[in-house]
Amino acid sequence: MKTYLPETRILLGTQMVFNLGFYAVIPFLAGAMGGDYGLDAAAVGLVLGARTFSQQGMFLFGGLLADRWGARRAILAGCLVRIAGYATLAAASDFTLFLLGAVLTGAGGALFSPALESQLSHADRAHADETEGRAPGKGRRSVFVWLAITGEMGALAGPLLGAALLGWGFDAALAAGIAIFVAVTVLLWFRLPAGPPGKPKAAGAGEPEAAPGQSRGALGCLKNRRFVAFCLLASTNMVAYNQLYFAFPLELDRRGLDGSWLAMLFLLASVLTLVLQLPVAAAGQRLGPGRAMSAGFLLVAAALAAAALTSVQAEAGGSVAGGSGVGGPVPTGPAEAGSVALMAGIVGALILGHMLLRPTILSLIPRFIPPAGAASGRGAYYGLSATCGGVAVLAGNALLGWLLDLTDRNHWWPGTPWLPMVGLAIVAALILPRLLHGIHRTSALGTATDAALIPN
Repeated sequence: MKTYLPETRILLGTQMVFNLGFYAVIPFLAGAMGGDYGLDAAAVGLVLGARTFSQQGMFLFGGLLADRWGARRAILAGCLVRIAGYATLAAASDFTLFLLGAVLTGAGGALFSPALESQLSHADRAHADETEGRAPGKGRRSVFVWLAITGEMGALAGPLLGAALLGWGFDAALAAGIAIFVAVTVLLWFRLPAGPPGKPKAAGAGEPEAAPGQSRGALGCLKNRRFVAFCLLASTNMVAYNQLYFAFPLELDRRGLDGSWLAMLFLLASVLTLVLQLPVAAAGQRLGPGRAMSAGFLLVAAALAAAALTSVQAEAGGSVAGGSGVGGPVPTGPAEAGSVALMAGIVGALILGHMLLRPTILSLIPRFIPPAGAASGRGAYYGLSATCGGVAVLAGNALLGWLLDLTDRNHWWPGTPWLPMVGLAIVAALILPRLLHGIHRTSALGTATDAALIPN
């Protein structure tokens, strides 16, 4: 990173701290709402789904505001909105305020992330120009590789900080998150250079215009039926990954495991991502997009099927529970140790599938754009993909929470709530590769694809 401008290093550090504040709170939100405030599973699922939907659904809107306001203003606005969201969560004691706080928290990310990625894309292009003639791809990918690494560092440290603060209650984690975002806002206010607001770029010389009668922008996305089907099926990956925040904390409780184990599961997910993302992505390139998506969704289906087959009734929870203790969670017997190992294996398979799917899905989106609209429609296509993911998470969490409540009340087979997602993952593995036949194969992926890999 020594070759980058100070502004770039500040933005990379900001991504790490932003993720630190996020992951110190959000992974524990489900447990706090259900345990401390007595919300049922359906309400918890709706709140968490609304948070994801408000971020994913507003991603395109946040990018448009960054173009209009300038990246600095949008980044600062995102920090302020997230502070407001955490403050609302701290004051919440019922469903309505939890829902409002979750929506504000997601909206803050929707303002922050596109602006930061847009700002870094300028450094990425400049670095690509400076390193022209070196090994292919190094100049264009290096900034976003660092962004992925710094973001994952924050995602790794955040759950550990949140778990350490659980002894003082969920409000302590919220207070720490607010303090982190206030510090980031002050730092960026003084250190992030001000620039003129960006202006929408019109198609210039050498850029293709849309053919007569051909829809552009969001309307063109919605009329591209194959792409809409692709987005809806690919959203299964986001719904499954989101269960790390919703269903897995509840599953820990159902299995009688202490809530502090959640931090260990997030630590495992972060370590796997840091260590294996590059080799898994390389394996996906060797497989080709169709087989990579099939393999990824089959891994996701296997993880969810394992969760279903080993699930237990909620009433059975607590029989093997162990105390968290000052030094962290420690298995108290073979039963608990086996449950912990099983949950670790489930999370590992889910993360491996996600690492294989996410870059493959994002790299394929430009292929669905008609050549005449490639210059101006890419943002709308990525925006529609993110929106479909947010809608899918909202609907999927609400359905899963409803099924969890029905299963507990009616004493159904404990794995019943997981079956719809297992089926969707298998359907996606079978159908998505077929949607790729006949789509455009010549489309530069560009910076937007790399930037979209970074969460929160």
